[in-house]
Amino acid sequence: MFALVALLACGNAAYAQFNLKKAIGSASKTVQAFTLTDEQMAAYVKESVDWMDEHNPVLPADDPYTIRLNRLVDGITDADGIPLNFKVYNVIDVNAFACPDGSVRVFSSLMDIMNDDELLGVIGHEIGHVVKRHSKNAFKTQLLTGALKDAVASTNGTAAALTESQLGTLGESLINAKYSQKQESEADDCGYDFLVKNGKNPWGIVMSFEKLQSLEGDGAQKASAVSKMFSSHPETKARIEKMTKRCKKDGFERPAATAE
Repeated sequence: MFALVALLACGNAAYAQFNLKKAIGSASKTVQAFTLTDEQMAAYVKESVDWMDEHNPVLPADDPYTIRLNRLVDGITDADGIPLNFKVYNVIDVNAFACPDGSVRVFSSLMDIMNDDELLGVIGHEIGHVVKRHSKNAFKTQLLTGALKDAVASTNGTAAALTESQLGTLGESLINAKYSQKQESEADDCGYDFLVKNGKNPWGIVMSFEKLQSLEGDGAQKASAVSKMFSSHPETKARIEKMTKRCKKDGFERPAATAE
């Protein structure tokens, strides 16, 4: 409102009228983008996940990495009503992410450095972001910013109208989503509950964070490999302590730190 008043007070009627029309048009696009339906959001997520699966080396069902992952998540079919599906990307980055539609993607290099309990800890945490709708809100924010905002608004939210480049941007936002310290803590607790509900030991969350901490000081190459994932998890020491206390309070026994 202040910007509009200042504009009308500038004394140049033609200039003001032009910019007022421009502002109204921009505002209309923004309003339209902000009223995306759940169905439209789901279509964007699906198309983005499909794009990532197409542009990353997805390991087949008979690959040892996929067999291991499927064994670990056997019987885990949904999170708070959201159907889950799991795939392994054969890439050198150390990471894992979960999408608003329940698509969970685990990188082979992460599986190389973590045992089963640690890996389940990471998966549980990432699914926690889905259950708490953090990933959905982050994805929506990406849709409503920058060039994507106008692309979404101009097509009434039709996902198929996005270009390859725009889909790549959305895919990258899913992989590299940044969350607040509060959201990370919420995902820890939600991931803990998720693992317990599915008969898994929640100590895996603690152990996964400890593994990432240890890799930070284990040479420049490994430290660089985990930097993106680890940097998105601030206050790790405090979170380890919190989850450790919860595991002990609930009577869970810490598994042996066996290597895979």
